[in-house]
Amino acid sequence: MLKCYDCMEEGKDNEAVSICIVCGKGLCLDHTKIMELPIWTGKYPMPVKMLEKGLPRVMCNYCITNTLVDAFD
Repeated sequence: MLKCYDCMEEGKDNEAVSICIVCGKGLCLDHTKIMELPIWTGKYPMPVKMLEKGLPRVMCNYCITNTLVDAFD
């Protein structure tokens, strides 16, 4: 069974329930973060409207704080 990478770094032994879509680390329920990314519909290159509900993506805390924050600054 896949183990949580972040738990292993803390000296714990928990099974992973998800995988980060950015770095691929296995994550337990405590270390899993869910981000809803906005989705735009329409024809390229001009989006027409943003959908009401975003697309849920599973990410680790490291990738959220270091990847997405830098991308939206």
